[in-house]
Amino acid sequence: MKKIYLTILSTTILLTSCAGKGDSAKKEIVVSPQSSYAKCLANAPAWVLNENVEGAPLSAVGSAKIGKAGFQFAIEEAETVARDKLARMIVVKVKNMTKRFVQSVGTGDTETVDRIVTNVSKQVSYATLSGARTVRKWISPCNEIYVLVAVDPDFIKQRVKQVMLSSFKNEQALWQMFQAKKAQEELDKEIEKEFKGGQ
Repeated sequence: MKKIYLTILSTTILLTSCAGKGDSAKKEIVVSPQSSYAKCLANAPAWVLNENVEGAPLSAVGSAKIGKAGFQFAIEEAETVARDKLARMIVVKVKNMTKRFVQSVGTGDTETVDRIVTNVSKQVSYATLSGARTVRKWISPCNEIYVLVAVDPDFIKQRVKQVMLSSFKNEQALWQMFQAKKAQEELDKEIEKEFKGGQ
């Protein structure tokens, strides 16, 4: 259930960040031994708490209690939680990158920027939800199912580019500036930079 996962994050785990040489900061989450969840998560795979798996740089974890509705229902509920988290995480990245890029092309029109950012974010969010897949599952001793849901970064990059170009074409003045500045390569660089390593 959503409440269970949020409770784990808010009351039973300590979040610390550490950065390796030349690496971006990575999340490290430690379960407090005094926690009532310690026995449930003691033997959990690393991805359950860290949401960080090699080969799945854009990923999120969801969980649900296996109840009377059955195992399959719990999986679907956990996957829904994870997909929602993943979509929100990617939308934040997309919003920041799109706003930055649109402004760099030369428009000072806030309304135009907001319209493009909203359009791109909405479509990429939908693409994330449809393109996400479950790559790991784990059942805790406390009868909770945990799933890791991931989306291919190349799929997201491609979708972001398609939607941004389409949005630019709908804004004639902006499209002309985009073409005049030959900003295609810059757009590719921005997208690659934002989604190269996932979270």
